[in-house]
Amino acid sequence: MTASASDRLLLRADADDQRIARLAALAIVLALLDASLPSPLPGIKPGLANIVTLIALNTLGWRAVAWVSALRVLGAGLLLGSLLTPGFFLSLAGAAASLIGLAFARLLPARGFGPVSQSLIAAACHIAGQLLLARLWLIPSDNILYFAPAFALAAVATGTVNGLIAARLLENTDVPR
Repeated sequence: MTASASDRLLLRADADDQRIARLAALAIVLALLDASLPSPLPGIKPGLANIVTLIALNTLGWRAVAWVSALRVLGAGLLLGSLLTPGFFLSLAGAAASLIGLAFARLLPARGFGPVSQSLIAAACHIAGQLLLARLWLIPSDNILYFAPAFALAAVATGTVNGLIAARLLENTDVPR
């Protein structure tokens, strides 16, 4: 049975949709690369996909960041075979907390709060979201907080490096911020 022309739904992607799709694909590739890197402690990764998040935020706006982040979490979960596992939900919690942090960061004055500051806020919120979910669901004990200093130090280090990389890449873009 063939559908008639009136039964078909035609979706057209505009230029922003295509940019979001490209950035999401790049973020997924970087998330897969992150997953392949060895880690000194479980859960400490460089967060390379956050570079793409910062680029999306500073070139396309917050709506694009939300889409890129959601597509990255879902796509990486599917490709890594971790969809609906605790690791997937930890990633989702970190991404959601990071988005909330970036939403509040938009309220800060643009002068003095660029990609590095945004990256540090996002990294701190990401770790906080993951620790909160782990505490409430996976390890219902305050002992998980013993890991907080190591995770916070990692968030500062990776947040700074990712923010510097994003700032450098944004310098070379012709898209107005």
